Amino acid sequence: MADLSAFPISGKWPAQHPDRLQLYSLPTPNGVKVSIALEETGVPYEAHLVSFERNDQMSPEFLSLNPNNKIPAIIDPNGPDGKPLALFESGAILLYLADKTGQLIPKDAAGRYETIQWLMFQMGGIGPMFGQVGFFHKFAGKEYEDKRPRDRYINESKRLLGVLDQRLEGRQWIMGDQYTIADIAILPWVRNLVNFYGAGELVEYHQFQNVQRVLAAFVARPAVAKGLEIPPRA
Repeated sequence: MADLSAFPISGKWPAQHPDRLQLYSLPTPNGVKVSIALEETGVPYEAHLVSFERNDQMSPEFLSLNPNNKIPAIIDPNGPDGKPLALFESGAILLYLADKTGQLIPKDAAGRYETIQWLMFQMGGIGPMFGQVGFFHKFAGKEYEDKRPRDRYINESKRLLGVLDQRLEGRQWIMGDQYTIADIAILPWVRNLVNFYGAGELVEYHQFQNVQRVLAAFVARPAVAKGLEIPPRA
């Protein structure tokens, strides 16, 4: 049986199944990337809820795993060379899981790097821009009288949706017929922008029919439906 006692986080969130991958997360767009990937690949895992309401992400135990105090983070007791591996940053975790399982990423080098390209498109563009729309439309920023910051992020989000919509023209998924970590990274953010942030009208979501089509196929996947609810909120 794996011994996770060297990781301080295991004191706050004890592992019931220490031989399984340990996931520390919350069902946000970034968090569900990893739970969906775990469900899709079939890697055995144990999920632990990191509650923002309790400020868990600022606890010394969580910071010992991710000094950037963001979810998700993992400990894989069966990491490279059979040694435990701790990782944070959702994009890095997605790449790790794809390489570990040989799933969700093309085998050929060109296809692999093209998939990583679209993963970075989410991390550098869609995530930050859509998140700012959420702040200025749904959260504290909605009270600001000056709407120029909000409109800046709305316009950039529309542009990014246009790039994605063009990419999906004639394609089943971002990489064509193969479903990959690029889809798992991007589509939860699109869902969040429209549903949770309620910004569909602002970004003129009705224009992006390819995005709508692929998002519908994504949420219909059983592993996605399950992963979107993991870890369950307390």
